Amino acid sequence: MDLGLKDRVYVVTGGARGLGRATLDVLVAEGARVVVSGRSQESLDEVVSVHGDAVAAAVADNADADTPARLVAAARDRWQRLDGALISVGGPPPGPVTAVTDEQWRSAFESVFLGGLRLARELAAELGEGGSLAMVLSSSVNEPVPNLAVSNGLRPGLAGVAKTLAEEVGPRGIRVNALLPGRVGTERVAELDASTGDAEAAQAAAVAKIPLGRYGEPEEFGRAAAFLLSPAASFLTGVLLPVDGGMVRAL
Repeated sequence: MDLGLKDRVYVVTGGARGLGRATLDVLVAEGARVVVSGRSQESLDEVVSVHGDAVAAAVADNADADTPARLVAAARDRWQRLDGALISVGGPPPGPVTAVTDEQWRSAFESVFLGGLRLARELAAELGEGGSLAMVLSSSVNEPVPNLAVSNGLRPGLAGVAKTLAEEVGPRGIRVNALLPGRVGTERVAELDASTGDAEAAQAAAVAKIPLGRYGEPEEFGRAAAFLLSPAASFLTGVLLPVDGGMVRAL
């Protein structure tokens, strides 16, 4: 199936690694052009070295208020258009409610919640008919994850933002969706497994809860995200799509 991505232009935040990078790779393979942002020039340079002229890089922090305008300008300056964005805001620090400090909550709120909300709001304002946004959230939207209190607190709120924004911009022909990854084999998930003190046991316990019996591959997430962003998904909006191998049983 042709996703209809050729020559379309997308912003991918946090796209130098993990789920953002996996999505970027699929978008470019399908013929799209991408403005990728991240906080490390070195990691962004590596993406550009792989994909060449199909990618423009911008060092940017999602917590900065001027980041959306900078990313829009980068897309329009390079390719004179913007068709959508994958908004990936990274993972907040692990920890239980009883141990996470006020400062950790404030910092995570600024980058994960307010940063994600601001990007979605400002980028949606720049899109025309056929535009598409997708937010990378977490399975914690539907089921709290042990020892991830901050994610459990913030991600469901962003899911509500995505659903609300989808209704607000739908009359303009713009779609807004979200993806809810479970255990996908990224560096972030490996770090979370290691933080338990026994990464092998943590992975085995997680796999036991996944009907498909394994962690997902980043490219599997990337394909789902690219589809959701693409014109091939033109009648999907307000969707919260689990990409978790069936791990979360909630209806």
